[in-house]
Amino acid sequence: MSGLLKKLRQGYGKKLVSIHAWNGWIVLLLALSGLVLLGGFWRGVLGEGRVWLKWIHIAVGIASVLPIAYYLVLAGKHWKRLKGKPKQKLNVYIVLTFLFGWLLSGVILWQFKLAGPRMSNVALVTHDLLTWIGLPYIIYHSLSRARWLKDSNRRTMQLPPAERDVYHPAAPQPLYTRRAFIRGAIGAGIAVTVGPSFLKWFGDQLGSVGNGRNMEQLIQNDSNVMLPAPEPLPDSAPPIGGGAQGSFRVYTVTPIPSFNNENWSMRIDGLVDKALEWDWDTFVKLKRTVQVSDFHCVTGWSVYNNTWEGIPVKEILALAGVKGKAKSAIFYSGDGVYTSGITLEQLAQDDAMIAVMHDGKPIPSDLGGPVRLIMPGMYAYKSVKWLNRIELIEGEHIGYWEQRGYSNEAWV
Repeated sequence: MSGLLKKLRQGYGKKLVSIHAWNGWIVLLLALSGLVLLGGFWRGVLGEGRVWLKWIHIAVGIASVLPIAYYLVLAGKHWKRLKGKPKQKLNVYIVLTFLFGWLLSGVILWQFKLAGPRMSNVALVTHDLLTWIGLPYIIYHSLSRARWLKDSNRRTMQLPPAERDVYHPAAPQPLYTRRAFIRGAIGAGIAVTVGPSFLKWFGDQLGSVGNGRNMEQLIQNDSNVMLPAPEPLPDSAPPIGGGAQGSFRVYTVTPIPSFNNENWSMRIDGLVDKALEWDWDTFVKLKRTVQVSDFHCVTGWSVYNNTWEGIPVKEILALAGVKGKAKSAIFYSGDGVYTSGITLEQLAQDDAMIAVMHDGKPIPSDLGGPVRLIMPGMYAYKSVKWLNRIELIEGEHIGYWEQRGYSNEAWV
């Protein structure tokens, strides 16, 4: 009888170990792929591979439901084993909360078009917060329970007396075990390496409330020196949108360039009646208008109620004159790498703008200033930063991210 009981318990224990192992690998893959997707360095290195990595991340995230479901099948037996062990029960609740939270927020980010920008914004912050807190906790949880750390004597002393002879004979507990020491070291290591990064992220999130301290930080870090500074129109100062609500996430494929009056100009050429080029002094004298619009990134975050000031694209095109066979325009970034193509039909939208101001202030370098394209109806990879050239062409242009798997039809 005792032999049968031992086999049953060992079989159940192997299932729990298997769940831990699969869940550990899934969390590791999600963590590594998520960090690579977030890192600006990898955006340029991976190219089209980043799109594949994104779908791998989504697929692994969906697969994470399998070990959770398997555990729920075994949960009744496991809960009986945890009777009288409130700390272990709490640990199970915490881990399941992290896993379910990651899964739910990840699904919303995956289906952000159906969820809408506001729900996606909440899901993105939740996903990040769970990662900053949950990932260190699960690393700690997994490593501290690894087989090479287990102390059989401590484990045996924690079992009910009737079960001790099934596993190991009772033995005195050491005062301070190797397992306890390494668990402490793991916790200290995580606190030192993750803590500062989490505090920076948390501070950025606090700064994104209302008008946002985060935007002020972008302005303070501005590396452009453009003179004279454009004078805001009355609708820009104070901004009629009330001030941007949300936090911009700065993504680039090159180091952020900086500009001054000597190295910046704006040119429109290609299939136009008259090619035009402006230096900064003449460009800021062009008649500008003001609009309030939301800004949506394809990765799931949004910034609302932006007050942009600039020249409508259709007015720039009218100044140069558009030849009849022109069908689309290539927008070139001053970083020398990034481009995006947009049809003239799409550019005819009233809110398509070449912006020079945001919320009554010059656009900072991190946000794409001194001049950037704004296409509020499209995802932000179409709103080319550091804009310095527009070329009209007859056919279709496949831009930087479009070459790497992003849709050329980028409507929100």
